[in-house]
Amino acid sequence: MWDALRLKNTIQIIGLVGLNVGLLIYGAVQMDQLHDAVKELRDNNQVHGDPWIATKPFLIAIPCILAFSTLCMAFVAYKLYNEFAWTIYKHISADLRMRRRYLTYQIYISLLKFDFFFTLGFTIQFVIIVGGRTNAERYITAAAIPVTIIIMIAAFLFCRRESLIGTIIVIILYFGGLAYFCFKLVRMYENGYSKPYIPARKELTTFAILTIGLLLATIVVACMCAHNYGKGLMPYVRSGKVGKAERPNGKAWDSGSGVQHGQLNYTSDQAYATEMTSAPYGAKDTRPLAPTRMEID
Repeated sequence: MWDALRLKNTIQIIGLVGLNVGLLIYGAVQMDQLHDAVKELRDNNQVHGDPWIATKPFLIAIPCILAFSTLCMAFVAYKLYNEFAWTIYKHISADLRMRRRYLTYQIYISLLKFDFFFTLGFTIQFVIIVGGRTNAERYITAAAIPVTIIIMIAAFLFCRRESLIGTIIVIILYFGGLAYFCFKLVRMYENGYSKPYIPARKELTTFAILTIGLLLATIVVACMCAHNYGKGLMPYVRSGKVGKAERPNGKAWDSGSGVQHGQLNYTSDQAYATEMTSAPYGAKDTRPLAPTRMEID
């Protein structure tokens, strides 16, 4: 959330509201899954008493709290959307095509973050919960965590620097991840292989379907970002903060004041000095005069 507020990324804030809705659904599914697990343990005489009675109130409270927090987040996101829309308008200017390119970039960065969350969630559950697998398969699955981190960081850097070759390589890796999750989704329900997945099959299925959908969306948006390379968006995305862009000559540009930092060596009130000054009568005003003609950058 802090990163979304810092970059004024309205897409990411809206995505966080959607993520809360997904966690709400996950919390509801978790109740049924835990009830089945407790029942199985009781039938096998592996627990004493009835743990379900002790945990049921907390399991009911989780979706209720998530529902309330989601409504609050939705209201705040609506207010922030109106506020950030004006800031982005001042940052990008009134060029509608450039604003659409910047919006595509914001969507892509947000998708990368959500891809990482769901990929990591699926992998951790798979390594910890699912048993009955060889050590080699467990190590390969665990190795997917650092590989995912490297791919997401590379995707961000390639998009930020508008590297077409790097983006194409990342898209190919996206297709590899898509094939992996489709394979795991089929394997969880395939005869002869589904038994180890039964304890967490509902959760893994939820994460796998969401990750597949996000990867498909990421591939499409990555292609759109690659299509926008070389069209003047780089100075805005490389500035690091909305409200301060960078011109192609490398000077920082404050979109609010219109002054290039590092180019002027006098104070801001001197920058706007005119022939009519406020110097005392008879005193010589040494402040520079404003240009006598319009200069278009």
